[in-house]
Amino acid sequence: MINQLDKIFKPRSIAVIGASTRENTVGSSLFKNLIDCGFKGGLYPVNAKNKEVLGIPAYENIAAVPGPVDLAVIIVPAKFVPGVVEECGKAGVGGLLIISAGFQEAGEDGKAMVKQVLATSRKYGMRIVGPNCLGIINPKLGMNATFANKMALPGNIAFISQSGALCSSILDWAADQNVGFSHFVSIGSMIDIGFAELIDYFGTNQETACILIYMESLTNARQFMSAARAFARSKPIIILKSGKSSDGTKAAMSHTGTLAGNDAAFEAAFKRAGCVRVERISQLFNCAQALSMQPRPAGNRLAIVTNAGGPGVLATDYLTTRGGQLAELSPETIAKLSEALPAHWSHGNPVDVLGDASPVEYRKAIEACLADPNVDGVLTILTTQTVTDATGTAEALVAIGAKTRKPLIASWMGERDVWQAREILENGKVPNYRYPESGADVFLQMWQYTRNLQLLYETPPEAPHRFAPKRDAAWHIIRNALAEGRHYLLENEAKALLGCYGLPVGNVQVATSAKEAGKFAEEAGLSGLC
Repeated sequence: MINQLDKIFKPRSIAVIGASTRENTVGSSLFKNLIDCGFKGGLYPVNAKNKEVLGIPAYENIAAVPGPVDLAVIIVPAKFVPGVVEECGKAGVGGLLIISAGFQEAGEDGKAMVKQVLATSRKYGMRIVGPNCLGIINPKLGMNATFANKMALPGNIAFISQSGALCSSILDWAADQNVGFSHFVSIGSMIDIGFAELIDYFGTNQETACILIYMESLTNARQFMSAARAFARSKPIIILKSGKSSDGTKAAMSHTGTLAGNDAAFEAAFKRAGCVRVERISQLFNCAQALSMQPRPAGNRLAIVTNAGGPGVLATDYLTTRGGQLAELSPETIAKLSEALPAHWSHGNPVDVLGDASPVEYRKAIEACLADPNVDGVLTILTTQTVTDATGTAEALVAIGAKTRKPLIASWMGERDVWQAREILENGKVPNYRYPESGADVFLQMWQYTRNLQLLYETPPEAPHRFAPKRDAAWHIIRNALAEGRHYLLENEAKALLGCYGLPVGNVQVATSAKEAGKFAEEAGLSGLC
């Protein structure tokens, strides 16, 4: 499988079927991106009406291309895609990237075309990314096989998204924030290659340190769980799953043509697979940055060192209302801080080092907190005041970070006054955030990753030998519900299903009359209450 996917994500040659000379079209934008970004490989435009596209000789069809083609990018109307896929198979193409829309999300006709495309691709041994997607970027190869107007910077994050429009916005944001990617993948409707295959692929990719996923739906949960559990121990898998609300679920259905599923089930599955789930796009990248720069916390107890009381209180509120704890500093730590800081310091956590704190006072306070066994990590907050040395304090924090095995997180508040200090922190692998709540949030996400990995190690690799579920009885319960046109179980059915798998449940009887209810009550020893 990995060799097959190499044809798509590390192609030596690309044919763009539907490459166009018309400006402001997908075929023109994508082919221009491949040229402008310097793709390091053979590039073949396929266009029956033009002899060349953007100065490169064009070919009437894929069969006319003179060299072997690893990846064919298909940008033609949906009704022509099945025929083009057949032509690609006969020409020996390695893999397909189908940009075209109008398949699963377009009703029964679209679903029929999906079946045809899949049957053809399997006949010729081709794998497919898409359809209805933005495309793929591999910055190392100079490969921008998308119609976005930005190129991804090189880095170590693999980003996988079901939303092409979201990809475009994130590319713009990432360029501004200097966030780089090993691969950037818009997967669209996932008729073939899905999350599981991509986790397997990027999990073994040496250039990828972290996998970020924007997910709307999941078509093969078993494969996903298996892949995520295999790689979450070594590489963080951070997921932004939409469709939590009923309206969001309906929107996901109309977008991708697949059901978003029950959110509680996803929540439990992600935890058991060792993944981190976030709720906002900012959290997705903040968490990835922190986990790539800092060690994971052993617990959820945070010490906050600040030169302003208000931001410390905001960080405390955010931390403690979302499952974190404010670390209780030991008497020994309080004594060290009292010796190092002015008499009016806060004498507790958050550690308010006061507005005129020097880099030396910050350093002593942070080192004292890190040495405390009750502390699992430190959030350092700095606000620019008249005598604040933002860059000197940043340098002190970086020096401390190089010697500790507990996570250090920074919040240098402001913009122009702290931009140089932020660069020092970033270069020194100390994640920095503009707002103290963001710093507390990242610490909580890092702790959740630690906790999820602990749960992952607690999960048995297979069912116990003595476990003998009553599968036939369970299927009977489900079949009865489906036969009645229901997509849910009644309370007695749900409890009976749990009982089939050895889970303890209360005794449930369904009465169809008052006499029958009285009989059941008598059997349960409740006759005196009736």
